[in-house]
Amino acid sequence: MSQDKKTIRVGCASAFWGDTSAAARQLVTKGQLDYLVFDYLAEMTMSIMAGAQLKNPAAGFAPDFISTLKPLLDNIATQKIKICSNAGGINAMGCALALKKIIDEAGLALTIAVIEGDNLTAKQQTLRSQNIKEMFTGQDMPEQFTSINAYFGAPAIARAFDDGADIVITGRVVDSAVIVGPLVHEFGWNFQDYNLLAQASLAGHVIECGTQCTGGNFTDWHLIKDGYADMGFPIVECHADGSFVVTKVEDTGGMVSRDTVAEQILYEIDDPKAYLLPDVICDFTQVKVQQQGKDRVLITGATGKAPSAQYKISATYLDGFRNTATFLICGREAIAKGQTVADAIITRIRTMFKTKGIDDFTEVNIEILGSESTYGANINPNIQACREVVVKIAVQHNNRHALNLFGAEIAQAATAMAPGITGLIGGRPKPTPRICLFSFLLNKADLTVSYLLLNDKAASEKMVDVAEPNSETISETNPKPSPAPSPQTAWQHHQMIEPLSERNTITVPLISLALARSGDKGNHCNIGVIARKKEYLAYIEAALNERNIKQYFTHILAENSQVKLYQLPGLNAVNIFIENSLGGGGMASLRIDPQGKAIAQQLLDMPIKISNNIYQGGK
Repeated sequence: MSQDKKTIRVGCASAFWGDTSAAARQLVTKGQLDYLVFDYLAEMTMSIMAGAQLKNPAAGFAPDFISTLKPLLDNIATQKIKICSNAGGINAMGCALALKKIIDEAGLALTIAVIEGDNLTAKQQTLRSQNIKEMFTGQDMPEQFTSINAYFGAPAIARAFDDGADIVITGRVVDSAVIVGPLVHEFGWNFQDYNLLAQASLAGHVIECGTQCTGGNFTDWHLIKDGYADMGFPIVECHADGSFVVTKVEDTGGMVSRDTVAEQILYEIDDPKAYLLPDVICDFTQVKVQQQGKDRVLITGATGKAPSAQYKISATYLDGFRNTATFLICGREAIAKGQTVADAIITRIRTMFKTKGIDDFTEVNIEILGSESTYGANINPNIQACREVVVKIAVQHNNRHALNLFGAEIAQAATAMAPGITGLIGGRPKPTPRICLFSFLLNKADLTVSYLLLNDKAASEKMVDVAEPNSETISETNPKPSPAPSPQTAWQHHQMIEPLSERNTITVPLISLALARSGDKGNHCNIGVIARKKEYLAYIEAALNERNIKQYFTHILAENSQVKLYQLPGLNAVNIFIENSLGGGGMASLRIDPQGKAIAQQLLDMPIKISNNIYQGGK
């Protein structure tokens, strides 16, 4: 078969460490795949793995990967399905050796390649001498990191498959690399084919979160009906020209539609005109998503240019401890009772701290779940009638002993404070380390990427040259931004508009006009908003300006928060990027929603003014 007519089917069986083990079996037995990929890593996952390795030098990777593959290896070998995964975490060799043992015991002839070089934890002192600052905040390096990893790209993966690997295991790579590497290998692309790399990266971005492109987290969740019990995991059918079709395993739940896929394209991105990856800078603003049939969506239009000469480095460090107490309180005036009890607990413990000479908490976060506390001033005025809430008190302190005292004193509220307290979840809470993210840049030329083949032949390590950019690059610390839309520029850009008048104006919640999905980028939150009809877009852009967004989300903003707005005309969409809005993000945040997963749901209730003629005509 010629390269032009060749189709490569890639299925993704894991969106995160802890995703269902049933996905791989579904894809292997019914997916008719060429490649099966797994994505396990996030910034905080690396630190958790580092902690596991401190206790056991053989740990530091995702053991789920081994246990999931073990019963499927015969089928994988028979079908000649190739595997690519970042399951190696901070101990890729340990992961590979554990899998090789299983393969050898099964009597199978499968070659494993291990990608190494991303783990820089042992080089902390060398890095310290370079006076490195955090790339977003300017913060100095902390005294000790728990993990330091470079975000590698796809060259080593592609080379390993070229060299005969059946299974490629990496440490920290960008999520899309586990798809890009196989496609470069299969189609013979080079790493200066930037438009092809952009399309491949988009394919990876769409399926890296598993069922989030097949109906999971979908705004119009009611359309999924009974599909959640057996969600179909995603497959991309990729072609040599870079175009690809998103589909899923047949006869499974969920659905693949223009809308489910478009939501995922906007998930966890910042500037869609400059989506920065180690192999390519992608422009997604002109991407087209076309329904081809039931559960089949064609994606074209991503373009790319040369990447920067630097890798982004993700490091984590310990910054004190945290503790969270959660309990139920019921009855009349439940919200007021919950807030009163939470405030009293904190006041009581602060008094005990003073008596014992202990410093105050470094941070306290109280949320009354069920009172719409995550909505700030945008709450439903009728919510005060709620008779059942969950009180969540999260605290931070540099002294673990202080948080042990907090945990020991929580239960006293059940007999000494307001009535209706019950259900202290998990018993008296225990302190855990607070893990924070520290990002910076290093020159690619200063790092070595290598791979090692493990099979019956003599193993030999092979270095991989990462091509230098051959055209103008954009700094990762200061990418050229897309122009932020304003009501004026939006109205000029979209011609099908009917000016608002007092007589012909209707106000509807944003959900009537758009779909939305939100996620995190460290301590920053993004919200992708997609117009249900092209005619609605100008009104959406006019309403979602910087001033209105800041006012609507005042309750999540920090003093240094900024709002950036980007247009994606190809998808009739906008992307909202809110800096420093997640209370530190990840395991550093004390909030119930540290990754911004529910922020889009809040925005969908925002009232939007639109011409009644346009609204009624577009329905």
